[in-house]
Amino acid sequence: MDGQHGVRALGAAELGTGLGERATLVHFSSAFCRPCVATRRTLAEVADMVDGVTHVEIDAEKHLSLVRALEVESTPTVLVLDARGRIVRRAAGLPRRADVIAALGEAVA
Repeated sequence: MDGQHGVRALGAAELGTGLGERATLVHFSSAFCRPCVATRRTLAEVADMVDGVTHVEIDAEKHLSLVRALEVESTPTVLVLDARGRIVRRAAGLPRRADVIAALGEAVA
């Protein structure tokens, strides 16, 4: 997962729900995206494994202003947010569980 530092923070207004206590996994998906199904499963499993981590899925087609603001170019795109909603990691494509867990380590540090 690529790092992305200095980007604005996200909160309940943008995500439609509250942040995780320790970190939030944000997954931009679309209806036609087959890898999004596997991404959803991977992120949900990791969120269940790590206390204080929440998984939020956002339909990219229904949230175009947020997609544009964050320069999301494809689905799935995953953002890892720290407890304050700051983006600490970003990746496009199907994430590996180990990479998600490693990115969470940075978010909760």
